[in-house]
Amino acid sequence: MKIDIICPLYNAADYIVCLNESLKMQKKVKINRIHYILTESTDDSEEILKQNHIEYTKIKRNEFSHSLTREKAAMNSDSDILCFITQDIVIEDDLWLYYLTKNIGKNNCAAAFSRQISKFNNIEKYTREKNYPEKSRVVSKKDIDTLGLNTFFFSDASSAIKTSIFKELNGYDGKKLPISEDMYIAYKIIMAGYSIRYEYESIVYHSHNFKLKELYNRYKLTGKFFKENSYLDQYGTTKAGGGLAKYILKRALQERNFKVLLRYPVDMAARLIGMKVGKRDGEGKRTN
Repeated sequence: MKIDIICPLYNAADYIVCLNESLKMQKKVKINRIHYILTESTDDSEEILKQNHIEYTKIKRNEFSHSLTREKAAMNSDSDILCFITQDIVIEDDLWLYYLTKNIGKNNCAAAFSRQISKFNNIEKYTREKNYPEKSRVVSKKDIDTLGLNTFFFSDASSAIKTSIFKELNGYDGKKLPISEDMYIAYKIIMAGYSIRYEYESIVYHSHNFKLKELYNRYKLTGKFFKENSYLDQYGTTKAGGGLAKYILKRALQERNFKVLLRYPVDMAARLIGMKVGKRDGEGKRTN
């Protein structure tokens, strides 16, 4: 099946060459197009793309949207499968894309997402462990009573969706979503009666070391998203967040990770306050 890879870029000079090489080395798949969408940047991103003869589309900053930029590229695709990635993932396995898309190709699911591992020994290390376990799984509408909000967990840092289904569901409905566009589409996929598969064998490294202000702003946007899509609250947003917080604390204690334990109270506070403020009055700035 033909696969289009869609990757928004912004100030991506540190990522472009290695990312592009890792995509070109993929085996056992048919890549139809690697579609980079470059938002006008302040670094050398465009020069690097040109020097390496890499095809790209350029847009102005006020044209970018986490949902609409992806949606436009997807709606114009003639591929069988859409693969969404972010610029900051690191792919080391030449079968990453094969593992990500193989069950979509076999019509075993409508969408899939990769396992993400952090290379940092921080709180994110434990959130990745919790959200991306060492076993693949498939979720559908029948799992909502058991999993709640986690039924719709999905990440377009590395994900794939059958093109016909993305178009059938009208993508992101033309909405300019500030964050969580992946959860938005996952909800639509599940509620339409399709299934989503977490592919443990499809691995990417995705690492951040957010400052408290960045974390606060990220959760403020997440709160705004849930305010604007309040139907998701019925699936237990607080319960999902509480379960993750407990897991992080347990694992940090097990590993005697004192750096994480010192950070833990203020980190959790930044998330909680950001979420509450976002639900109250929105606004914020997303950090990828």
